[in-house]
Amino acid sequence: MKQLAYLLLLASFIFTSCKVQQPAGLALHAKESMLDKAAFAPAHVGISVYDPAENKYLYNYQEGKYFVPASNTKLFTCYAAMKNLKDSLVAFEYLPGEENMAVRFTGDPTFLHPDFKQQPAFTFLRENAPNLTFITPNWNAASFGRGWAWDDFDADYMPERSPMPIYGNLVRFERKGNGLNIIPRAFKDSLTIFSSMESGNFTITRDKTDNHFEVVQRNRKFTTTDIPFTVKKSIEDVSLNLLEDTLNRVLHFASGVDNSNATWKKFYSQPTDSLLKILMHRSDNFFAEQTLLMVANEKIGVMDDYQIIDTLLKTDFAGIPHKPKWVDGSGLSRYNMMTPQDFVWVLTQMKKEFSWDRIKEILPTGDDGTLAGLYKNYAGKIYAKTGTLSNHVALSGYITTNSGRTLIFSVLVNAHQTTASDVRKSIEQFITGIIEKY
Repeated sequence: MKQLAYLLLLASFIFTSCKVQQPAGLALHAKESMLDKAAFAPAHVGISVYDPAENKYLYNYQEGKYFVPASNTKLFTCYAAMKNLKDSLVAFEYLPGEENMAVRFTGDPTFLHPDFKQQPAFTFLRENAPNLTFITPNWNAASFGRGWAWDDFDADYMPERSPMPIYGNLVRFERKGNGLNIIPRAFKDSLTIFSSMESGNFTITRDKTDNHFEVVQRNRKFTTTDIPFTVKKSIEDVSLNLLEDTLNRVLHFASGVDNSNATWKKFYSQPTDSLLKILMHRSDNFFAEQTLLMVANEKIGVMDDYQIIDTLLKTDFAGIPHKPKWVDGSGLSRYNMMTPQDFVWVLTQMKKEFSWDRIKEILPTGDDGTLAGLYKNYAGKIYAKTGTLSNHVALSGYITTNSGRTLIFSVLVNAHQTTASDVRKSIEQFITGIIEKY
């Protein structure tokens, strides 16, 4: 009997020793890796870790409180796009005619964008250029989102939104000898040079309300620069003129068509996921904003960010645990307010409704995209979206632990007073610890 008892005790010990560490240790791990560090003392932090297989949260910390999520907002936009956009993007809608074709743009940001070498929409328009009339798009949105920083108007990460994007709504300035190469070329006469460019120590600025650019001397070397152009109030003002210059044709414009009941056909451009991948890997604000507006055009028939967000919250996002304050597609606005559990819910729905292979293709993994330099030994173990604004850092996504569990997480940090890099490193320590131990 004593021998049997000894064997049972030994077996129990071996079984216990071989068990994967249980989630009870997550609270301590969160404290050691993040919460008790001096850098986090002034910050507001929210954390949720969820096991979809067991349908339960493994760890929550201020999970129901609202945070400014920065570019984690793009997860909302991405999910909305995956649900509401087809396999390919709608470049424009058109009405064929014997002598004339009406064309109405639908917000596709890939049109003549340098990231997309193949341009079927442009080829179609070029082949039909003599017989085209461009119609006022179904547009009811402002150039900038609510809560955007006005003084970032000339920053390459904040191009204006528009119903007819072209060239990414950016002007590219490249060094060419002692001069500049300007793309699109239509802006070459909009540049004023106030200093010598021979030394290469200069920069380019733009007027706030006009497409007037200036070369100004600076104590730093000039590098290739992208500056947003202002699209003004109508596609006639800038976008159509740029297309006219590119096609080298005179184009026609009309406010509408005679037959209001006509059935518009759709011309498709790029695969939807080719846009979403760049959007998430580069955290591209312009692509995110235009994607949300394309969802609006498909779902409610008008490019209106306010209306589509309201509609999405009442339909596709109706089950979200805490109603968010959602105001834009990119997360540029500090008016956005969301909880960690909101992001866990969105990611859970995404995983339920779409293939894992598709999700892995869209989201960056370790040392990839906006995760470059982080999670270097964890490629394939993490797929996540970053978020960064001044004093705010976020990360939400999926991890596969060494024991084979797929977990969904969200970490939101607001009002930190250290560097974003320090915060990201602590989050990395928290997440990799979960991968290793659970």
